[in-house]
Amino acid sequence: MEINIPKEEENKLHQQLETRHDPEAERMKRFLAMPDLTRVPDSPIHEIVERILAMPDYKDFDVINVPEIVPYDVSFDLFDFPKDHPARSKSDTYFVDDGHVLRTHTTVMWNYYLAQASVKEKMAKGEPVGSFSYGKVYRKDEIDRHHMNVFHQIDGWYLALKEKESIGIPELQKVLTDIAKAVFGPDVKCRFAPDTFPYTDPSLEMEVEVVRPASAGGSGEAKWVEVLGSGVVKGKVLDNHGVDSTKWNGWAFGFGVERLAIVSMDLPDIRLLWSEDERVKKQLKLGNKFQEVSKYPPITRDISFVVSKDFIPNNYFDLIRDIGGDLVNEVQLLDKYENDDKFGSDKMSYTYRIVYRSMERTLETAEIDPIQQKIYEETKRQFSAEVR
Repeated sequence: MEINIPKEEENKLHQQLETRHDPEAERMKRFLAMPDLTRVPDSPIHEIVERILAMPDYKDFDVINVPEIVPYDVSFDLFDFPKDHPARSKSDTYFVDDGHVLRTHTTVMWNYYLAQASVKEKMAKGEPVGSFSYGKVYRKDEIDRHHMNVFHQIDGWYLALKEKESIGIPELQKVLTDIAKAVFGPDVKCRFAPDTFPYTDPSLEMEVEVVRPASAGGSGEAKWVEVLGSGVVKGKVLDNHGVDSTKWNGWAFGFGVERLAIVSMDLPDIRLLWSEDERVKKQLKLGNKFQEVSKYPPITRDISFVVSKDFIPNNYFDLIRDIGGDLVNEVQLLDKYENDDKFGSDKMSYTYRIVYRSMERTLETAEIDPIQQKIYEETKRQFSAEVR
């Protein structure tokens, strides 16, 4: 069954956001307007989701569509995030207001799913329940070939009475192995290691063996790549959601879909998943080893500035992405130091290298220089920085 959560509160928060024109609000509005690739039929992100939903063991699971703007306490408190967890701060998460954030994980669906009358009815009868949720999530992050501040997740979970099913490590391994086979094929090789998540315990990560053929520019050697995480739902988190953890147990998984797509197609850059270039789009098929359409050269520009010590790099990366868009391939920290005599005790110097590279054409200096100049200006304006 598909469940759609009413979005009256989210729509009201959208309207409030529309009245704001500060840089943070402008980028949040832009992120929310971006297409959800889990629901774009020709996207490999959509294909991964469809393969997981089609797995026989999950044929009775519900799919729940939840808001993209969620309460802070639902996102973090209910899921037992430590009080000092970085995700709780404005350096890592986009705050719409003091009490609401752009969702950082689709695991928030647990709260909405357990509130459904049909789910409560099934659990009252002692019947197991399970659901999926997927879509865009938002996190402030560094800029490189494998990270974007808008990406996609899919979460799944299953709850059952302990007296009927005991869920532990073997069940986690089966869940992860089945997903790997659905995405990478029946012959995929997997291995497991302990991991840590705020809302599951014990938890596992899974790696798959990947061989990049020498014909695709690789060495032909195998390497292990982490792709999936799963865990037994933590008792305290069940209790936080109103479920008696002495009677119920369950498993849960959640992961960034881009990671599986990148591994499956050996993609050199996450931006390719959003490309409208037909030479790129026709290659974006799971299992197809991507061949670069052209190796366009990069253009690099450095920027050095002195700024207050409360400077937050992730906010600066957002500024660079706001101005440079998809032409920004990577941002590298070249130098960072303090000198009380030179800058004062409350200031610090940073030097970043911005790497510009188009996936579709050769960039020209005349195109990049105005972008870099705008970054200089906004660095001074938004961060009260002294550009050197």
